[in-house]
Amino acid sequence: MRLSALIVARNEEGRLPACLAGVAFADEIVVVLDRTTDGSAAIAAAAGARIIEGEWPREGDRRNTGIAACTHEWVLEVDADELVGPALAAEISRTVATSTASRHSIPVDNYIGTRLVRYGWGASFGKSGYWGLFRKGTKIWGRERVHPKLVLTGDAGAPLTHAIRHEVDRSLSETIKRLDRYSDARAADLRETGDPDDTKRYVRRFFSRFWKCYVARKGYREGGYGLVIAALAGLFPLVSHLKAKHEAPPEAKG
Repeated sequence: MRLSALIVARNEEGRLPACLAGVAFADEIVVVLDRTTDGSAAIAAAAGARIIEGEWPREGDRRNTGIAACTHEWVLEVDADELVGPALAAEISRTVATSTASRHSIPVDNYIGTRLVRYGWGASFGKSGYWGLFRKGTKIWGRERVHPKLVLTGDAGAPLTHAIRHEVDRSLSETIKRLDRYSDARAADLRETGDPDDTKRYVRRFFSRFWKCYVARKGYREGGYGLVIAALAGLFPLVSHLKAKHEAPPEAKG
């Protein structure tokens, strides 16, 4: 079986070379560049990647475009801030050669700066694992602007054992700022589809999500980092709701 590696990026010339090097073992590399104005295209071309450039404001659309462009049966989907190490690359190659399943999840080691933060991720503000290795046609992204839903078909195989390195944020400040960007995008989705919930329900969700990340997923083991991540995970749906309810869309402001 042959493998396509898919990278979706926007202005990632600083991190793209390492990401491309990590997936060099794949039979082809497809790079989707969304509204990119830096040197990412030249970097991808030098690595022998096939490049697709365009404008996709919705995350699911650009990811589906990339999957459709892949020509091989198996697809490895990574982001520019993710690094595939040699052990994971070897495991992926073995899996593609022998698996009868439709997809496999890949564990994630999340870094904030140089700190590995293992615990507490989830509830739409981080991932401890994802369906990163799959047969083409068995994974379709929804059209949401952020955290699009997934439609998965076929049987799930055993999770891989080696983790991908995810340099999720360069600092804790970036992690906090991400709440504003994510909630802007989510608020736009809520304005478009309608939000049937009231604020009280979102307040309850804050506490349930905080508990899920900080206690159930052991965020407390990360000290202050785990506390911040749990709080942001709880705030994300609440802040998105409040923006959708009380703020004008960005294009309608001033």
